[in-house]
Amino acid sequence: MIAHIRGKVSEKLLNALIIDVSGVGYEVQVTNHEYDGANIDDEIILHTYHHIREQSQELFGFYSLASKRLFEMLITVQGVGPKAALAILNIASLEDVQSAIASSDSGFITQASGVGKRTAERVVVDLSDKVGLPLLQPSQRVNVGKSSGDEALEALIALGYSLADASKALQSIDNDLPTADRIRLALKLKSEV
Repeated sequence: MIAHIRGKVSEKLLNALIIDVSGVGYEVQVTNHEYDGANIDDEIILHTYHHIREQSQELFGFYSLASKRLFEMLITVQGVGPKAALAILNIASLEDVQSAIASSDSGFITQASGVGKRTAERVVVDLSDKVGLPLLQPSQRVNVGKSSGDEALEALIALGYSLADASKALQSIDNDLPTADRIRLALKLKSEV
């Protein structure tokens, strides 16, 4: 399984980037956010999901681990393949998509290209309890960031926290603290519960 790719952007195709890694070009399907943020000759790192089918193999790439995790949750829903999951992530920011799913806003999800009403309803029913409570107040939002992501959030997810639990654990912790301190405090708070 290819977990991430670090290399130079050599080409930009329709919704895909060609990442040159030591002379080998990998075609990586990306969201509009990653596509717009990448320029030719930029050195980038993408967290990847390696989708293997009988007839083909595809890579899907994300700047943040949190985006990759939500993508992986989306493709567990019946009727949502990788292309539909990418289309859902293209609707808005990661935080807005999470919030829509958590608040069971299937109408928001139907904005995604190729996602109908039934599929959108399945997404919110299957995932609303997994992504956590809607993030309504700006003061309560965890800063997921544009290109680098929230390192503390990503570390907690890598340690096995769900996106919702990691977000909740970091809500009461000052974002200005060093990443290591934020992680330590979140783990301490979780162990005290």
